[in-house]
Amino acid sequence: MFAILNTEIRMKPIQMVDLASQYQRLKSEIDPAIAEVLTKANFINGTQVKTFANALASYLNVKHVIPCANGTDALQIAFMALDLPEGSEIITPGFSYIALAEVCHLLKLKPVFVDVNPQTFNIDTNAIEKYITPNTKVIATVHLYGQTADMEAIMAIAEKHSLYVIEDNAQSIGGEYTFSNGSIFKTGTIGHISTTSFFPSKNLGCFGDGGAIVTNDDILAEKIKMIANHGQKVKYIHDIVGVNSRLDTIQAALLTVKLKYLDSFIEERKAVAEHYNKAFENHSHLKTPFVAFNTTHVYHQYTLQTCNVNIDDFRKVMQEKGIPTMVYYPLPLHQQNAYKQDISLPISELLCQNVISLPIGTDMDENQIEYIIQNVLNYFKS
Repeated sequence: MFAILNTEIRMKPIQMVDLASQYQRLKSEIDPAIAEVLTKANFINGTQVKTFANALASYLNVKHVIPCANGTDALQIAFMALDLPEGSEIITPGFSYIALAEVCHLLKLKPVFVDVNPQTFNIDTNAIEKYITPNTKVIATVHLYGQTADMEAIMAIAEKHSLYVIEDNAQSIGGEYTFSNGSIFKTGTIGHISTTSFFPSKNLGCFGDGGAIVTNDDILAEKIKMIANHGQKVKYIHDIVGVNSRLDTIQAALLTVKLKYLDSFIEERKAVAEHYNKAFENHSHLKTPFVAFNTTHVYHQYTLQTCNVNIDDFRKVMQEKGIPTMVYYPLPLHQQNAYKQDISLPISELLCQNVISLPIGTDMDENQIEYIIQNVLNYFKS
């Protein structure tokens, strides 16, 4: 008991993601990068935006990265670039964040929610084809929590039915997928278009909002650039309907710094996950995250499935111990008031009731990790 109390005294406060510590680690590089923007007052479309776009394109090994204001804008612009007829059906997982469904409704498209794989939490590729109709135009998959969706199966279905594929890569940037022929691709580089978010808590996060659209298609890339810039290629000449969505130069400057460390950030997250996995392996009430044999997991979230656990009580006890937790997500998309559909997605519905995410990040120390593990284990002994 004394050891635990002593650890509490020495231990810095636990956060879901410790952004302040990450900043302090990179402060000597971030501050000059931001200062250069301030000195030159190049706040909109400064040279750092192009520098970052080129650096990210090189990292992902893709032809085009078009920065924008946030991840939801990225999704909207991606769909706008496809020129889909009103009412087009978009196949997408029912267990995910709301952004995809939100964008579909804003553009008068119809999200078709499909249940997810109970192990990976990503769209169940075995279920996709039964939802395809003549109105289906896109499979919009999400790489949830940092685990990669089964892209080989998705691309095969899309090719068979002449569908576009959009990857929502907001939670899995830096992940990899290995095809059956041995070829390896970064997540977000396999579909026709992918989108990502640089929200501060993401594995590659900025100090506000930010996002990007990624594609290898030259024609789509040109259109995406125009849409993100008021539908213009030449200033004040507007050829198509667009939006105003651009990545702030300050954010681009610091993202260029942080991109150099993305792979090491991922390895640090994996190290935390390994501690958790070892501690909770074969636990009767907890199921650790599944990692498919041909994918990597970048652990944007460390999410456990629980069995016979009162989630509210568990979270209350953890909070009393100074351990934050989160439920991503407490209600499936088809049961949200704004997007309600009279369908049954049993796996999605079950996951919403029994998933719990623990703190994970790049700057967690051993005391914090051990303290979390011991308190989680102790909860089930009481």
